[in-house]
Amino acid sequence: MTRGQRWALAAAVLVGMAGGLGLYTFGYARGYSYLTNDPGACANCHIMREHFAAWMKASHHAVATCNDCHTPHNLVGKYTVKAVNGFWHSFYFTTGNYPDPLRITERNRRVTEHACRYCHAEITDAIDHGPGTVSHSPPSTGASLRPASSRPADRAAEPISCIRCHTYVGHWVR
Repeated sequence: MTRGQRWALAAAVLVGMAGGLGLYTFGYARGYSYLTNDPGACANCHIMREHFAAWMKASHHAVATCNDCHTPHNLVGKYTVKAVNGFWHSFYFTTGNYPDPLRITERNRRVTEHACRYCHAEITDAIDHGPGTVSHSPPSTGASLRPASSRPADRAAEPISCIRCHTYVGHWVR
């Protein structure tokens, strides 16, 4: 066997091992379930079970799934967010290095804010621009959606955020 053939064999073995490990992990962790809209997939990880149980009792249970609020409303955006979140969720849950209680990231906060504004466009447009001003265009998510400040002057400068006031609408978990 030549040196080039040994390198090719070693590379094939490593790729095969990585692929096999990935497929096993994907199957064992029920990764395929994350490709669906089934809210039960979110409860695959034990830390999410409380959120799932709270969603079952929440006001949006009858009208929205996890993906409706936590992914964009277009195919590419939805699966991009799912892939990025899936990687990081797997990483943090595997290492055990996640905050308890869970905290939403800034990027995911923007996605969720956009989802509120997407489904409730008539209401949010009226709040943002006055009655009768529905824009029929996707809501802007460029504003920073940071937690409300305790100082009145700071609060006046912050953008209006659905999530700031309606933090526990989707699932009441603190």
